[in-house]
Amino acid sequence: MVALFLRTELTSTRFRPSVRAVLAAQRVDERVIVEPRVEDAGENALRRRLLGATRGYGRDEGLFAGFPADARWERVALTVADLAAVRYIDYDYWVELSGGSRLAADGAANAQAGAAPFGIPSDGFLELGDALATGARVPELILVTAGPDQPLVVLEGHARLTAYLVRPEAVPAELEALLGTSEAFVGWGCY
Repeated sequence: MVALFLRTELTSTRFRPSVRAVLAAQRVDERVIVEPRVEDAGENALRRRLLGATRGYGRDEGLFAGFPADARWERVALTVADLAAVRYIDYDYWVELSGGSRLAADGAANAQAGAAPFGIPSDGFLELGDALATGARVPELILVTAGPDQPLVVLEGHARLTAYLVRPEAVPAELEALLGTSEAFVGWGCY
């Protein structure tokens, strides 16, 4: 999860500067993120420290305040119907985009209707949806759940999830995602 999270942050216009600043400050080559060797315990520890420095992972801060340490991670295949039931994290922008429901499907519908939460236009979701429809490849989504019959919540990939739902025909029959499961997610403030 940590390797994928950092890789997506490094490609994000919003988060790339902070990741690069931490890499530079710690004198770490970008390859530890771009070409992760997940079988290397030292690299894994380094990536955890990097994600801690940029987003609070393992430090009980920021996005990861209250995040359970016991999450079990696995790759899953999701359908468009599965994606439509995924919730955004409990964060003001995403709550506003979804009209309060936190459902990504509602966020996509609102984006298509021209929603601009906090004055931020939704054009980027529409553009990314169009890019997906023409074959653009994007990193996997990272989702979490508190267990069976509990909601799926997107941890990383809100924009990609919204874009997929703007252009559902661009979603493969089974979209691979990374899913973390822990009963303790019910106590995570963003769940």
